[in-house]
Amino acid sequence: MELYITEISKYLITLLLALYTIECFLAFCFSDESKRNGIYIRQNIWMFFVHFSCFLVICFETGKIDYLFFYIFQQILLFATVMLFRMIYPKGNRLLINNMCMLLSIGFIILTRLSYEKAIKQFFIVTVSIAIGMAIPYFLQRLAFLKNLTWVYAIVGIGALGIVLTLGSVTHGSKISYSVGGIAFQPSEFVKILFVFFLASALYETNDILRVMLTAIIAGIHVLILVASKDLGSALIFFIVYIFMVYIATRNVLYFLLGAIGGSAAAVFAYQFFAHVQVRVQAWKDPWSCIDDAGYQITQSLFAISSGGWFGLGLFQGNPTAIPFVEADFVFSAVAEELGIAFAMCTILISISCFIMTMRISMKLKGRFYQLIAFGLGITYIFQVFLTIGGGTKFIPMTGITLPFISYGGSSVLTTLIMFFTIEGLYIIGQDEGAKSVRRKKENPGKSVPYKKATRRAEEDE
Repeated sequence: MELYITEISKYLITLLLALYTIECFLAFCFSDESKRNGIYIRQNIWMFFVHFSCFLVICFETGKIDYLFFYIFQQILLFATVMLFRMIYPKGNRLLINNMCMLLSIGFIILTRLSYEKAIKQFFIVTVSIAIGMAIPYFLQRLAFLKNLTWVYAIVGIGALGIVLTLGSVTHGSKISYSVGGIAFQPSEFVKILFVFFLASALYETNDILRVMLTAIIAGIHVLILVASKDLGSALIFFIVYIFMVYIATRNVLYFLLGAIGGSAAAVFAYQFFAHVQVRVQAWKDPWSCIDDAGYQITQSLFAISSGGWFGLGLFQGNPTAIPFVEADFVFSAVAEELGIAFAMCTILISISCFIMTMRISMKLKGRFYQLIAFGLGITYIFQVFLTIGGGTKFIPMTGITLPFISYGGSSVLTTLIMFFTIEGLYIIGQDEGAKSVRRKKENPGKSVPYKKATRRAEEDE
């Protein structure tokens, strides 16, 4: 009986997630949020069925009643998140919230299979993080002075990274975490958000060469501290975010090209002077030559992905724990092995739909400060997805970055939730801007307001 359930569930779970993924992109066919209501309801149905089907298999495979209670608590959390957000923020973007919950449910499923204890810990972190995140859109709409805290963002960010560099604990050769009251967290995860706010605040009013040079110096300090801490994955994210945000703020291709050249030079420098970078590059180029040492992780990851096939081996039918640190750096490989390559591809597409929606929100915002924040957070999110999946599939050298919402890690899931709720707050601000614009047109029929003046008025209203 268990064998039949496992086999049938593989195809059913993949089909359900595929239906959910199709709905993600169908939502872009409608510009009005109210017209997407049917899509969002169907997404919720597919999401809860995927979650239920996976835990049904887990319960049959393990025979433990604990998993059933854990599933019920997860369902309550996900359902409450969807419903409370809809009630508290009726103007919010439900695609982002649905996708956030879908990715969190995938994370719960795979972490429960890998380590029940870590899955429970992740569940409590997610619960607290969602409670914190729910308040962000409310405050974001009311704290107009955030655009004036340019140097506060820079000082706090550099200070937090500096503390880790001097007092942080070493994890896998890098200083990335710091403990307060026995609780370890990664400041670089939180500083990513502050860094985006710093760049948006510094560039939204003026983007002349002096301002660009000043932001380059501050960004360089962030990156150098991370390099000194040997947290090269985070350093790469900061660098990429800086290049793209400067390009969007200035529309100057020369800055982008200079950044690309500088980044290439920095990569060569890192390869020459950091032994662990050389080890990772060697493992990327030819992992089979060092399969018992540096190439062990990546070869096991490739074995896992290839053994899963299109529909996976089934939950608890593979051996993903053979990959060291699978729950963090290589969780995508575990998903592909037991849930299938098709399931894993749908996970990627859901992440891409989050990025596309974020870019649409950014383009529709009238306030330049808010536009840059939405863009920067979107780039941060999708590039982190790219680094994790690219490293696990041998497309690029491994960077040690976690997969947002799915990998195990308290700091990572908390900051990603903060990012998504911040984007939701920006979307609501954009909705209010649109309503004000319509109201002005009704009050002054036949008169057009220049874009810059309209933008300035919108910012003053905030």
